[in-house]
Amino acid sequence: MGALVSAFWLLKSEPDVYGLDELERAGEGVWEGVRNYQARNFMRAMRTGDLFLFYHSNAKPSGVAGVGRIVREAYPDPFQFDPKSKYYDPASLASDPRWSAVNVGFVERFPRVISLEELKAHPGLVGMAVVQKGTRLSVTPVSAEHFERVVAMGRFGG
Repeated sequence: MGALVSAFWLLKSEPDVYGLDELERAGEGVWEGVRNYQARNFMRAMRTGDLFLFYHSNAKPSGVAGVGRIVREAYPDPFQFDPKSKYYDPASLASDPRWSAVNVGFVERFPRVISLEELKAHPGLVGMAVVQKGTRLSVTPVSAEHFERVVAMGRFGG
């Protein structure tokens, strides 16, 4: 199965920007463009083999579509140095990069998206960052218990 899992995460992306379909087709991809310091710090804490819930935001419905794995730990996001990129940051220096990216791999697609409403309604997911009012971070840690519950909901409906 590969590297040992040291932590679990939830990564959000709009499916028309980067979705589970694209990751599944490619098998592996780059998770770049994160421009929030707290989310960036979470990415820097990721280790090869960690698993994450792939969350489709601004979708119908928004929710968890499947599971991925971290396949390369944090490195400088190359788009921060590219003036043609929407992720360009002229204040970020090559000698002291401000932003990071990780590489992700496809693990599993759920038969259906587990909607945010379902996540919020599940009593076993109280305290999970994504169900908290006002939580908008695109990268958040997830407890092993919450991760297992969401995966069970995705695979078996409960």
